Amino acid sequence: MHSTHTRFRHAVLTAGATALALLATGCWYASTGARTGGCRDVGDWSGREQAAWLRTAVAFHGTTDGADPSYAQASVVVRGPRTGDVRVLCRPLAVQVEFWTFTATTTRPEMSFVMRYGLSADGGRTRTVAFPAGLPTGQDGTCVQVLVAAYAGTPLAGGELPELTADLATAGDVDVRFGTARIGVHRLLPAQGPAQCHAGRSTPRPSPTASTGWDIYHP
Repeated sequence: MHSTHTRFRHAVLTAGATALALLATGCWYASTGARTGGCRDVGDWSGREQAAWLRTAVAFHGTTDGADPSYAQASVVVRGPRTGDVRVLCRPLAVQVEFWTFTATTTRPEMSFVMRYGLSADGGRTRTVAFPAGLPTGQDGTCVQVLVAAYAGTPLAGGELPELTADLATAGDVDVRFGTARIGVHRLLPAQGPAQCHAGRSTPRPSPTASTGWDIYHP
Protein backbone atom coordinates (compact mmCIF):
# COMPACT_ATOMS: atom_id res chain seq x y z
CA MET A 1 0.00 0.00 0.00
CA HIS A 2 2.79 2.35 0.96
CA SER A 3 4.55 1.56 -2.33
CA THR A 4 1.39 2.38 -4.29
CA HIS A 5 1.04 5.76 -2.59
CA THR A 6 4.70 6.52 -3.27
CA ARG A 7 4.35 5.71 -6.96
CA PHE A 8 1.21 7.84 -7.19
CA ARG A 9 2.88 10.78 -5.47
CA HIS A 10 5.90 10.46 -7.78
CA ALA A 11 3.64 10.45 -10.85
CA VAL A 12 1.84 13.58 -9.64
CA LEU A 13 5.12 15.38 -9.00
CA THR A 14 6.47 14.37 -12.42
CA ALA A 15 3.32 15.58 -14.16
CA GLY A 16 3.48 18.85 -12.25
CA ALA A 17 7.10 19.39 -13.21
CA THR A 18 6.28 18.71 -16.87
CA ALA A 19 3.40 21.18 -16.78
CA LEU A 20 5.62 23.84 -15.22
CA ALA A 21 8.27 23.25 -17.88
CA LEU A 22 5.71 23.60 -20.66
CA LEU A 23 4.32 26.74 -19.05
CA ALA A 24 7.80 28.23 -18.76
CA THR A 25 8.50 27.42 -22.41
CA GLY A 26 5.25 29.03 -23.47
CA CYS A 27 6.04 32.13 -21.44
CA TRP A 28 9.50 32.33 -23.04
CA TYR A 29 8.03 32.20 -26.54
CA ALA A 30 5.42 34.78 -25.59
CA SER A 31 8.16 37.03 -24.23
CA THR A 32 10.18 36.60 -27.41
CA GLY A 33 7.14 37.47 -29.51
CA ALA A 34 6.54 40.56 -27.41
CA ARG A 35 10.13 41.68 -27.88
CA THR A 36 10.02 41.32 -31.67
CA GLY A 37 6.51 42.76 -31.91
CA GLY A 38 5.89 40.85 -35.12
CA CYS A 39 8.66 42.73 -36.94
CA ARG A 40 10.58 41.37 -39.91
CA ASP A 41 13.98 39.88 -39.13
CA VAL A 42 16.83 41.15 -41.32
CA GLY A 43 19.72 39.65 -39.37
CA ASP A 44 21.30 37.72 -42.24
CA TRP A 45 19.98 39.59 -45.27
CA SER A 46 22.31 39.72 -48.24
CA GLY A 47 22.91 42.84 -50.29
CA ARG A 48 20.43 41.56 -52.88
CA GLU A 49 17.73 41.05 -50.24
CA GLN A 50 18.25 44.54 -48.86
CA ALA A 51 18.05 45.93 -52.40
CA ALA A 52 14.80 44.02 -52.99
CA TRP A 53 13.27 45.62 -49.88
CA LEU A 54 14.32 49.07 -51.04
CA ARG A 55 12.78 48.55 -54.48
CA THR A 56 9.33 48.38 -52.88
CA ALA A 57 10.01 51.10 -50.30
CA VAL A 58 11.53 53.94 -52.38
CA ALA A 59 9.64 56.36 -54.61
CA PHE A 60 10.74 59.38 -56.65
CA HIS A 61 8.53 62.46 -56.56
CA GLY A 62 8.59 65.34 -59.02
CA THR A 63 11.06 63.68 -61.41
CA THR A 64 8.86 62.07 -64.05
CA ASP A 65 9.23 64.07 -67.25
CA GLY A 66 12.05 66.59 -66.89
CA ALA A 67 9.70 69.42 -67.88
CA ASP A 68 10.20 71.45 -64.71
CA PRO A 69 12.92 74.12 -65.15
CA SER A 70 14.44 73.06 -61.82
CA TYR A 71 14.41 70.17 -59.34
CA ALA A 72 13.07 72.35 -56.52
CA GLN A 73 10.04 70.08 -55.96
CA ALA A 74 11.82 66.77 -56.54
CA SER A 75 12.51 64.32 -53.72
CA VAL A 76 13.33 60.72 -52.86
CA VAL A 77 10.89 59.15 -50.38
CA VAL A 78 11.74 56.07 -48.30
CA ARG A 79 8.83 54.46 -46.45
CA GLY A 80 7.28 51.06 -45.78
CA PRO A 81 7.03 48.57 -48.67
CA ARG A 82 3.92 48.90 -50.80
CA THR A 83 3.71 45.18 -51.62
CA GLY A 84 4.75 41.84 -50.13
CA ASP A 85 5.78 41.66 -46.47
CA VAL A 86 4.95 45.12 -45.12
CA ARG A 87 6.06 44.55 -41.51
CA VAL A 88 8.45 47.02 -39.92
CA LEU A 89 12.04 45.76 -39.92
CA CYS A 90 13.36 44.52 -36.58
CA ARG A 91 16.60 46.41 -37.25
CA PRO A 92 16.84 49.53 -39.45
CA LEU A 93 18.84 49.39 -42.66
CA ALA A 94 21.57 51.90 -43.37
CA VAL A 95 20.46 53.58 -46.61
CA GLN A 96 22.38 55.90 -48.92
CA VAL A 97 20.70 58.28 -51.37
CA GLU A 98 23.31 59.52 -53.84
CA PHE A 99 23.28 62.02 -56.71
CA TRP A 100 25.56 62.37 -59.75
CA THR A 101 25.53 64.29 -63.02
CA PHE A 102 26.51 63.00 -66.46
CA THR A 103 27.73 65.58 -68.97
CA ALA A 104 28.18 64.92 -72.69
CA THR A 105 31.72 65.25 -74.09
CA THR A 106 33.35 64.42 -77.42
CA THR A 107 34.25 60.94 -76.18
CA ARG A 108 32.06 59.58 -73.38
CA PRO A 109 29.75 61.06 -70.73
CA GLU A 110 31.64 62.57 -67.82
CA MET A 111 30.31 61.67 -64.37
CA SER A 112 30.51 64.03 -61.38
CA PHE A 113 29.54 63.34 -57.78
CA VAL A 114 27.03 65.83 -56.35
CA MET A 115 25.75 64.68 -52.96
CA ARG A 116 25.27 61.62 -50.77
CA TYR A 117 22.69 61.53 -47.98
CA GLY A 118 22.83 58.75 -45.36
CA LEU A 119 19.85 57.69 -43.27
CA SER A 120 18.35 54.69 -41.48
CA ALA A 121 15.06 53.14 -42.55
CA ASP A 122 12.86 50.38 -41.12
CA GLY A 123 9.58 51.07 -42.92
CA GLY A 124 7.97 52.44 -39.78
CA ARG A 125 8.22 56.09 -40.76
CA THR A 126 8.61 58.11 -43.93
CA ARG A 127 11.99 59.65 -44.74
CA THR A 128 12.16 62.31 -47.46
CA VAL A 129 15.36 63.49 -49.14
CA ALA A 130 15.02 66.65 -51.21
CA PHE A 131 17.11 67.00 -54.35
CA PRO A 132 20.17 69.20 -53.76
CA ALA A 133 19.87 72.82 -54.74
CA GLY A 134 21.68 74.11 -57.80
CA LEU A 135 21.56 70.97 -59.95
CA PRO A 136 22.35 71.83 -63.59
CA THR A 137 19.27 71.92 -65.79
CA GLY A 138 20.83 72.33 -69.23
CA GLN A 139 19.47 75.83 -69.64
CA ASP A 140 23.00 77.07 -70.43
CA GLY A 141 23.22 74.83 -73.49
CA THR A 142 24.89 71.93 -71.70
CA CYS A 143 23.76 68.36 -72.35
CA VAL A 144 23.60 67.06 -68.79
CA GLN A 145 21.48 64.51 -66.95
CA VAL A 146 21.06 63.79 -63.25
CA LEU A 147 21.32 60.28 -61.80
CA VAL A 148 19.96 59.42 -58.36
CA ALA A 149 20.18 56.05 -56.62
CA ALA A 150 19.11 54.56 -53.29
CA TYR A 151 21.04 51.61 -51.92
CA ALA A 152 21.74 49.81 -48.65
CA GLY A 153 24.99 49.64 -46.73
CA THR A 154 28.12 51.73 -46.92
CA PRO A 155 28.89 54.33 -49.63
CA LEU A 156 29.83 52.87 -53.00
CA ALA A 157 33.47 52.01 -53.61
CA GLY A 158 35.27 52.83 -56.85
CA GLY A 159 34.36 49.60 -58.63
CA GLU A 160 30.69 49.92 -57.65
CA LEU A 161 30.10 53.37 -59.14
CA PRO A 162 27.64 53.81 -62.03
CA GLU A 163 28.53 53.80 -65.72
CA LEU A 164 26.51 54.61 -68.82
CA THR A 165 26.38 52.03 -71.59
CA ALA A 166 24.68 54.28 -74.18
CA ASP A 167 25.02 57.76 -75.62
CA LEU A 168 23.75 60.38 -73.19
CA ALA A 169 21.28 61.68 -75.77
CA THR A 170 19.37 58.39 -75.77
CA ALA A 171 20.29 56.85 -72.40
CA GLY A 172 17.63 55.73 -69.93
CA ASP A 173 17.48 53.83 -66.65
CA VAL A 174 18.31 50.50 -68.34
CA ASP A 175 21.56 51.98 -69.69
CA VAL A 176 22.97 52.61 -66.20
CA ARG A 177 25.21 49.86 -64.82
CA PHE A 178 26.48 49.58 -61.24
CA GLY A 179 29.27 47.28 -60.10
CA THR A 180 27.21 45.91 -57.21
CA ALA A 181 23.92 44.10 -56.59
CA ARG A 182 22.94 46.23 -53.58
CA ILE A 183 21.39 49.08 -55.58
CA GLY A 184 17.72 49.20 -54.64
CA VAL A 185 16.48 51.67 -57.23
CA HIS A 186 17.92 54.35 -59.51
CA ARG A 187 16.62 56.97 -61.89
CA LEU A 188 18.40 58.72 -64.77
CA LEU A 189 16.38 61.88 -65.20
CA PRO A 190 15.55 63.22 -68.67
CA ALA A 191 17.64 66.16 -69.80
CA GLN A 192 15.85 69.44 -69.12
CA GLY A 193 16.57 70.53 -72.70
CA PRO A 194 16.39 67.28 -74.73
CA ALA A 195 16.84 69.10 -78.05
CA GLN A 196 20.34 70.11 -76.90
CA CYS A 197 21.43 66.49 -76.41
CA HIS A 198 22.31 65.24 -79.87
CA ALA A 199 24.18 61.96 -80.15
CA GLY A 200 27.94 62.45 -80.02
CA ARG A 201 27.66 66.19 -79.51
CA SER A 202 30.35 67.98 -77.51
CA THR A 203 28.98 70.49 -75.04
CA PRO A 204 30.54 73.02 -72.68
CA ARG A 205 31.21 71.98 -69.11
CA PRO A 206 28.34 72.84 -66.77
CA SER A 207 28.71 75.59 -64.25
CA PRO A 208 29.52 74.24 -60.76
CA THR A 209 26.50 73.30 -58.68
CA ALA A 210 25.93 74.82 -55.28
CA SER A 211 25.91 71.38 -53.68
CA THR A 212 28.93 69.59 -55.17
CA GLY A 213 30.65 67.32 -52.70
CA TRP A 214 28.00 67.09 -49.98
CA ASP A 215 28.05 63.99 -47.82
CA ILE A 216 25.31 64.03 -45.19
CA TYR A 217 24.21 61.44 -42.65
CA HIS A 218 20.94 61.53 -40.74
CA PRO A 219 20.10 58.45 -38.61
